[in-house]
Amino acid sequence: MPLASSVLLEFAIETAREAGALLRDHFGRTKEVTYKSSTIDLVTNVDVLSETLIKERIAAHYPRHAILAEESGHQAGASEYRWLIDPLDGTTNYAHGYPFFCVTLALEYRGEIVLGVAYDPLREELFVAERGAGAMLNGRPIRVSRTETLAQGLLATGFPYTIRSQPDESLEYFARFVKTAQAIRRDGSAVLDLCYLACGRFDGFWELGLKPWDMAAGALMVEEAGGRVTRFDGSRFRLDEPQILASNGLIHEEMIAVLTGGRSV
Repeated sequence: MPLASSVLLEFAIETAREAGALLRDHFGRTKEVTYKSSTIDLVTNVDVLSETLIKERIAAHYPRHAILAEESGHQAGASEYRWLIDPLDGTTNYAHGYPFFCVTLALEYRGEIVLGVAYDPLREELFVAERGAGAMLNGRPIRVSRTETLAQGLLATGFPYTIRSQPDESLEYFARFVKTAQAIRRDGSAVLDLCYLACGRFDGFWELGLKPWDMAAGALMVEEAGGRVTRFDGSRFRLDEPQILASNGLIHEEMIAVLTGGRSV
């Protein structure tokens, strides 16, 4: 299986930077906000503008490629490549002026993610990962942390949009980790959480209810930075299943034990 070419990688980087500049230019201005399934699942006109920009660039350069995007869904293609797009990860943050969000693209070939890009336009941090070639932040290689125990670990998580109707499971996991980890952060962007894990700022991450575009680039980032990504029970991670456990690898088994009550595969 061919890995992503340098041309594809440069295209992804340039597109993320262009979409990120759009997000930065509109940040802090009045936005049109609408709601999807609930009042905590929102979308702004800037999400749509960013996604349109990205899709137009893909159509112009790779018209045969398929696309899976957060706002417009699946678009079939005639090649074995598929782009997974989140035009604005951290929409709620963005709508409230909270400066923690990014744009992300991942490229899939025959069902496997081969490259991922995430760009935080406010901090001008560009995270890039290539299958088999490592992960970088602004052109410099990154590695996961060397924290050896969960008790010393800084974790990140998020709550699904179903938290109001189905709170028990997510809150139970949170309560367990509050008692076992050093601290937990919930900043509202799964992609950036995973990128922060990849560069050692976090030691572990778990979340339910995520979509493929929320996990694709970040999961590859963690793996290429030397970390581990699985389902909650330690089994093989899958983009089409809405749960992810990621860590620096050293505290992974402890996190599995917390999530499963001591049961793992």
